[in-house]
Amino acid sequence: MFKYQILIEYVGTNFRGWQVQKKGKTIQGLIQDRISKILREKIILFGSGRTDAGVHALEQSAHFECKKKIINVDKFLKSINYFLNKDLVTVLKVKKKNKNFHSRFSAKMRIYKYVIVNRLSRPVLDKNRGWHIINNLDLKIMKKAAKKLIGTNDFSTFRSSNCRAKSPIKSMKSVKIKSKDNKIEIEFQSQSFLQQQVRSMVGCLKYVGEKKWTLKKFTSVMNSKKRILCAPPAPPEGLYLARVIY
Repeated sequence: MFKYQILIEYVGTNFRGWQVQKKGKTIQGLIQDRISKILREKIILFGSGRTDAGVHALEQSAHFECKKKIINVDKFLKSINYFLNKDLVTVLKVKKKNKNFHSRFSAKMRIYKYVIVNRLSRPVLDKNRGWHIINNLDLKIMKKAAKKLIGTNDFSTFRSSNCRAKSPIKSMKSVKIKSKDNKIEIEFQSQSFLQQQVRSMVGCLKYVGEKKWTLKKFTSVMNSKKRILCAPPAPPEGLYLARVIY
């Protein structure tokens, strides 16, 4: 058997998410079906993690095993993208890996990015590519709140009620906020995340930026470990899986 890693870019707007489901189009289902047809054998694609419906990826990582060696990688890449591109999905790279590699369990760091379009006019070019917020956000206070998220913490407040993770304790390496031309980008780095964690944290940071919450209130909500106190999660269209580091 041969093992290959693929790096994938996609717009998640028209998908039910990454993971194969009984009903609806998914990114995993689309890609593994196309690879199976090209290689003429049934393959199963394993992703580095699940992205929800409407969430995008700049560089999702996945792997699969097959019986035949892919001789011409460039030809394989062109063939698969010929069918995927119409669905706004593209495979960026194909890499041969050793038998111990696993796209999910070998990952040392995951980087997510959340995009906010902070202006009065609704975005047209960036439609469904960011969260449109009209109220001016105070980035200075948001950055102070973001620092509270760094380190090893119990993130129960930001955890979806459907989350299946064994523990709510995660180690956040960094949270960076930058802004240019009314576009705010918030980058989160951690080995792994809870379900809806990033979107929930962004929702709370928005409340701070709008002055609905003080920094003290943000800290209190985070330390409460109570999901019910969390601000409404940010919508999925602003979230991007930016990169997976091995």
